[in-house]
Amino acid sequence: MADARVTIAEILKNDMAALLADWMSELRASSDSRISRGDVEGQATELLKLIATAAASNADVTSTDWAPVRVFLDEVSRSRAMQGFSAPETAEFVFSLKKPLFSRIRRATQKDPVALAEDTWTATELVDRLGLHTVKAFQKSREEIIARQQEEMLELSTPVVKLWDGIIALPMIGTLDSARTQVVMESLLHRIVEIGAEIAIIDITGVPTVDTLVAQHLLKTVTAIRLMGADCIISGIRPQIAQTIVHLGVELGGVTTKATLADALAIALQRTGQSVSKVKAS
Repeated sequence: MADARVTIAEILKNDMAALLADWMSELRASSDSRISRGDVEGQATELLKLIATAAASNADVTSTDWAPVRVFLDEVSRSRAMQGFSAPETAEFVFSLKKPLFSRIRRATQKDPVALAEDTWTATELVDRLGLHTVKAFQKSREEIIARQQEEMLELSTPVVKLWDGIIALPMIGTLDSARTQVVMESLLHRIVEIGAEIAIIDITGVPTVDTLVAQHLLKTVTAIRLMGADCIISGIRPQIAQTIVHLGVELGGVTTKATLADALAIALQRTGQSVSKVKAS
């Protein structure tokens, strides 16, 4: 019996226009306003051409002959992940090819039940593997997008502001973990170099709790600041946090601490030889 993939390759090559029309009908049934019909048709046309070329050479979708198909599906998955599609919606683009493809296989092999079964099974494996590759590519792209968004949120949640000449401050809100500590260090050190800051104030008023791990992260940040030749003051030490630090036996290594940001700024101004005075209104 002839190789089943030859039948599929011939269908893709000789009946592509009709196959594309039927496929577009399937896709139109699940159309989405996030992507235009023209873009969908362009993607479907390109994918059919790539599959036809690969299927004529090799039946193994993991082979190098199928690399252009896999790369194209990676691009489609990445694009749809950025447009907000879900994994099932993205996979449907590939899986919806089954019905029109099976219909043509049935007509081509209607007089040979064995060939019909084998060609249908081959086509099923082909489309399923391409669909699974699409899902994996989508998940990878989605994870990359989420990771990038998390990094952007970390950067937005750790703003370093200039309070005075040579004095910068970082008001922190939320928990302090390893990833955020790294962002805090990079932001602070960059600003210290950028403006030649002498003192950096880390305000933890918005940090709900301080445990041993949070204290260690703070100490790492203080150490990095000192290595850059600047001094560090920690403000926002509330009574509860002070008691927790004492209870945990955490040594802050001679770091100056203050209850409020205003108190920390006053100390910073004193250390840098600056002062603020009230001016009587005339």
